[in-house]
Amino acid sequence: MRKLVLPLALAASAVAGTAAAQAPAPAAPASPITGNLTIASEYRFRGIDQTAGKPAIQGGVDYSHASGVYLGNWNSNISQGAGFPGGNIEMDFYGGWKKAFGDFGLDIGAIYYYYPGTDSSVLGAANPHSSQTNSGNVHNTEFYIGGSWKFLSLKWFHALSDYFSIPDTSGTNYFDLAATYDLGSGWGVVGHLGKLKAQGYSELDYTDYKLGVTKDITGWVLGAAYVGSNAKGNCPANATTSPYCFSNSINQSPRDAGRSTIVLSVGKTF
Repeated sequence: MRKLVLPLALAASAVAGTAAAQAPAPAAPASPITGNLTIASEYRFRGIDQTAGKPAIQGGVDYSHASGVYLGNWNSNISQGAGFPGGNIEMDFYGGWKKAFGDFGLDIGAIYYYYPGTDSSVLGAANPHSSQTNSGNVHNTEFYIGGSWKFLSLKWFHALSDYFSIPDTSGTNYFDLAATYDLGSGWGVVGHLGKLKAQGYSELDYTDYKLGVTKDITGWVLGAAYVGSNAKGNCPANATTSPYCFSNSINQSPRDAGRSTIVLSVGKTF
């Protein structure tokens, strides 16, 4: 193709040829596929400790189409004591449609949380208001819809299955209010306020929060955030008074999984 184009360019005027030579090359289109990797001092999901206070390695891949349709997968190590008996990894699969309308945005989709190697039957007595027992791997399916305005966003998650395989909790709702503000020079602040409303198991209800700062250094994002909740985690464990008192094994002392802490992280999108 270049052999055919070159004679045509030489036949054009000298001025046109000079202008074309000085014009910058068109930017390469952004790839619809991106990956991400994060190392954190511990993994908090909706304010609740998922790794027994230990570090987490997390990563995933995302596909985004120009139409707004997206698909993705994200993974993290977890502790079996956080409600995932026999498991050590979380795998999330999600998809939806996202669109911006000026300063406003809309996001609609679904997410499936899967924990290979786990046994949900162990959670049969987790809900004191139910005599049901589930089987198979621990999992959770949620539908979500969210809206955003500039640096603020609000998203509603609705469980279509038993909430992380806890019997008779289908219909549980979680509300996520978040803010991400760019301070310039690579600095940013992040904030979050969440509310869980469990179906048929009100003892699981709680509010969680996060306030943090981020710093982008040549594509690597460093983060520090204060995370906490008012979840019922006073130990020793009790399904009614302390459902968030977790123990990773019989040899480990139980701990309040909703306690306040500072989470440090470093991550990169590529």
